[in-house]
Amino acid sequence: MFGTHSPNYIRLNMPDFDLDRTDFGLLETLQRTARITNKELAAAVGISPSTCLERVRRLQSCGALTGYHAAVDPEAFGIQVQAMVSVRLARHALVSFDKLRDELLNIPEVVSVYLLAGAQDFLVHVAAGSVNHLRDVVSENFAARDDVAHMETSLIFDHARSHSLPNFAQT
Repeated sequence: MFGTHSPNYIRLNMPDFDLDRTDFGLLETLQRTARITNKELAAAVGISPSTCLERVRRLQSCGALTGYHAAVDPEAFGIQVQAMVSVRLARHALVSFDKLRDELLNIPEVVSVYLLAGAQDFLVHVAAGSVNHLRDVVSENFAARDDVAHMETSLIFDHARSHSLPNFAQT
């Protein structure tokens, strides 16, 4: 059922697991609505509920399905201001990018961290309760670091994001 010789398959973390069109259909449907019931998901891709449940479990175990998330209005958590902080490091050879990324992600106000190629090394999405709170977070966690050569903070006035990734693996 999960062949390895067809060009319509992609290999992931499990050595004996490949994705087929049904798996892609499951992933694409779950991206649109993760709260769908197993029965509805099975019907959406044309398989039985028991097969659907087994395939979703396999997608989780191989790393193709990494989690389920709720979209929350930032104001519900008292977030009044968001910013993108671009960071250029002073000495690349002395910095572990993974360690710095993990340190940044441990800051409660940090929403996401992007490692970049180009003039900046990191782009960090920060959420704060006020402009003063944002200033404190940036000065204490970025400006005060010896390994930061330059940083720039850009306020986010509004944003939108797609909740679906494009599928380039399926032909």
